[in-house]
Amino acid sequence: MIRRNQHILSQLIAICDYVLFLFSFSAAWWIKFESGWFSSGGFLPLQTYFIWAMIYGALALVLGFFLNFYVPKRKKRFSFEVVKILQIHFFSLLILLSFLFIYKEIHISREFLAIFVSFSVMSQCVFRYSVKIATRELRKKGYNKQFVLILGAGSLGKRFSNNLEQYKELGYEVIGFLDDYSTDSEADGGSYKPIIGKLEDLEHVLGSELVDEVVIALPLTAHLKYGQIIATCEKMGVRTLIIPDFFDYLPARPYFDNFAGMPLINVRSIPLDDLGNRILKRGFDISFSLLAILITLPVMLLVAALVKLGSPGPVIFKQERVGFNRRNFFMYKFRTMKVMPETMSNTQWTVENDPRRTKVGEFLRRTSLDELPQFFNVLLGHMSVVGPRPERPYFVEQFKEEIPKYMVKHHIRPGITGLAQSKGLRGDTSISERVKEDIFYIENWTLLFDIKIILKTIINGFVNKNAY
Repeated sequence: MIRRNQHILSQLIAICDYVLFLFSFSAAWWIKFESGWFSSGGFLPLQTYFIWAMIYGALALVLGFFLNFYVPKRKKRFSFEVVKILQIHFFSLLILLSFLFIYKEIHISREFLAIFVSFSVMSQCVFRYSVKIATRELRKKGYNKQFVLILGAGSLGKRFSNNLEQYKELGYEVIGFLDDYSTDSEADGGSYKPIIGKLEDLEHVLGSELVDEVVIALPLTAHLKYGQIIATCEKMGVRTLIIPDFFDYLPARPYFDNFAGMPLINVRSIPLDDLGNRILKRGFDISFSLLAILITLPVMLLVAALVKLGSPGPVIFKQERVGFNRRNFFMYKFRTMKVMPETMSNTQWTVENDPRRTKVGEFLRRTSLDELPQFFNVLLGHMSVVGPRPERPYFVEQFKEEIPKYMVKHHIRPGITGLAQSKGLRGDTSISERVKEDIFYIENWTLLFDIKIILKTIINGFVNKNAY
C-alpha cells in the first residue's frame, strides 16, 4: 500500500514540513516578542510577520521539490538529507531577504528571522530523522518493499544478494536470478533466491513479475550483452543498475569525471579534495581546538606539573610522524615514559606493563590525557581533530609493504581521534582493521560524520584497555 502511494507519502511529508514552518513561526514569535527575553524593537503587526514567514515556507517547499528533496531516498544517508535541508534554507533565506529589500520591509526583526530559520532547520532535521527511523522499522517488518531481479548468479550476484539480506532496513527483496550457465542457486551452500531463467528470458520475467530494479552482476566477459539488457529494461520501464566486476578496486562512493568527452571512473575520489570541504573542515578544526584548549587548560597545567614532578625530563614529548601527503611532522604529547635515546622510542612498540612507562604516564595513557597537546598540532595545521592516526616513519615503511592500501590514509590530515579509535581500535589491535575504517572515513567524510565521531569518542570515554 505504501509502495503504491509513494507520491502521496512524499506530498504528505511536504505538508508536514509546512506545518513545521507554522510551529517554528509560533515559537519564534513567542521567544522574540512574548517571552521578554529580547527587546521588542522592530515590532510589526503579527499579520506582517506571518505573511513573510509563510512566503519563506512556500519558498522552502518549492526549492525542496526543485532540488529533489521530496523523492524516495532509501539509498541515501541521513547526512544527505541534512545537507539538502541546509541548502534549501540558505537559498530560501537569500530570496526572502531579496524580497524584503525590494518591498522596503526594513523593520522586520533580524532576531526573529534568525530564531525562525533556526527552528525551521532543527525541526525539519528532527522530523526527517524520525521519518527515516520509522520507515526503516517498517521495512524490516516487510512493508514498503522494492523488488530486485539480479542478472548473474555467480559470486558477484550472490554477494550482492547476501548484502541485501543483511540490510533489511533498506526494504529490498530479491525475487530471483537470471543466468545463462548456472542452474543451482544453492551451489555455494548459501540460502539464495532461485534462478528463474536465462538472460534471454528478461523481457518475459519483467512482464510477468513485479520488478522495480534490475541489477546487472555479470562478469566483464559478458559486457557485450549490456546494451540489449539495458534496452530491454528501459522498454519495460524498469530501472537498471550495474555492479562492475572490478568493484573491489573502487572507493565506497565512486565519482565519475568527464575527460575528453568520455566518462571516467575516479578510482580514489575523496570529499576533502574539494576546496569548499577543506575550508569547512579546517574552520571547524581551528574553532574546536581553540575551545578545547580553553576548556582543558587547567587540566593541562595540572598534568604538566605531575609529569615534571613524576620523573626527570621534559614535560612535552615530541615524536616524528608521517602526516598529510606523506610529509613528516613532530606530534606533541605529554611525556609518559622515562627519557631514552630517540632511536629506541622511534622503533619500538609500547607493550603491556612496559617498564619504560612512568607511574604518571601509565595513568595518562589509559585516560588519553597525554594526547591533549595535539590540539596545538591542529592549530599549526599538522593535524585535524578527526582523521586517521599518524604513525612513525619506521613503521610506515613496514606497513606500506604488508598492508594493502595503507598509504591511502595519508591523503588527508591525520587526526587526534578517528573512526577506528571511536570503535575501540587502538593500541594492541589489528592494523588492517584500523586501515579499513580509516579508508571508509576518508571516502565518506562529512562534517556531520566528524561530529558523530567526536561525540562517540566522548560518550564511549577516553579510557581504553588497549592503550599501553
